[in-house]
Amino acid sequence: QVQLVESGGGLVQIGGSLRLSCTASGSIFSPYTVGWYRQVPEKERELVAVLAAGGGTNYAEFVKGRFTISRDNAKNTVYLQMNSLKPEDTAVYYCNFYPTRSTYWGQGTQVTVSS
Repeated sequence: QVQLVESGGGLVQIGGSLRLSCTASGSIFSPYTVGWYRQVPEKERELVAVLAAGGGTNYAEFVKGRFTISRDNAKNTVYLQMNSLKPEDTAVYYCNFYPTRSTYWGQGTQVTVSS
């Protein structure tokens, strides 16, 4: 069973940056569209960014201009560069395919933005 492991989260001040990584235990990303998602307690998980196999990207309005999704197929890794972080970006961040596949949800990585 291929697993997705998110990392790179942490505590950062307002305006700071983090780069999240999502590494697969096998070569599964390259032909597919992948996405980053986030969730805060008592709310639905929401889509943050999408990266198509052909390289096209799409971002939620609340992160446009601040976040960048990318991938390194040789490393089986998808990244999310997050700049100009705001307190409302505080959440657990997950990667998955787009559309999502339920068996591939990992543990996520916590991002906390403090003032």
